[in-house]
Amino acid sequence: VEQSVAAAGEDVGAWLSGGLDSSAMTALARPRLRRLPTFVAGLAGAPDIEHARTVADFLKTEHHEVIVSLADLLAALPQVIYHLENFDALLVRSSLTNYLVARAAADHVSASFSGEGGDELFAGYDYLKSLPPDQLGAELLDIAGRLHNTALQRVDRSASAHGLVALVGFLHPAVVDYAVRIPTKYKLHDGVEKWILRRALDGALPESVLNRPKAKFWQGAGVGDLLAARADERISDGDFARERTLPNGWILNTKEELMYYRVFREHFGELPDLSWIGRTKGAPVA
Repeated sequence: VEQSVAAAGEDVGAWLSGGLDSSAMTALARPRLRRLPTFVAGLAGAPDIEHARTVADFLKTEHHEVIVSLADLLAALPQVIYHLENFDALLVRSSLTNYLVARAAADHVSASFSGEGGDELFAGYDYLKSLPPDQLGAELLDIAGRLHNTALQRVDRSASAHGLVALVGFLHPAVVDYAVRIPTKYKLHDGVEKWILRRALDGALPESVLNRPKAKFWQGAGVGDLLAARADERISDGDFARERTLPNGWILNTKEELMYYRVFREHFGELPDLSWIGRTKGAPVA
């Protein structure tokens, strides 16, 4: 954080979803800056909006809320898929609000902190609780190794689409090196994910945020099943059955993913080789 602040000066903000990771970055940066603009995007009443406001009030940031509608998400969809170069359903979902919050931030700052990497380094995902303890370390390394063409692709493309630099403090090499050497029993402790990170931030954040369970980016923003419902309206069962197998043999998981693939195909054509495209591990299937 100190290196990023030194490089960006006062022209830096933070994407603040109100989750633990983005709140951690904001809390660490705030004492080092005279002012810190923060930004959140979501549907009205979304959990992220409320939790981000709580953190912003606690840390006294210059907070900006981007309240979006389903129409706003659908309007942004073609450009999001163009910049993302991907059609993975969960990745596109989360990129929509990330793209919109980056657009808002770019009006105020040239660089913004993001909390990416916290879940992979400190065991933030709920499914990790079902793994045998001796498999947790290997799984964390595996999902961290996938970041470059999933979550980090979202962050990079959302930021660069608006001329913004994303600062991913958790993924500084020194932090990663330290985090991977922390025993996993301190990351997932008594069923509490990111336990050691929560303890490290005691007093630095409101208790409601320190104890907030992990929510996927699109869930916290309130996007939920809105886009899946729209895909169900637009795509018949017959169309899905005919179109879900791609030229390279991949099978699309859901109608929502087909809706995104159609937009992807309009931008880039029907490509025979899609091996360079990241897909979410364990994504739900129809």
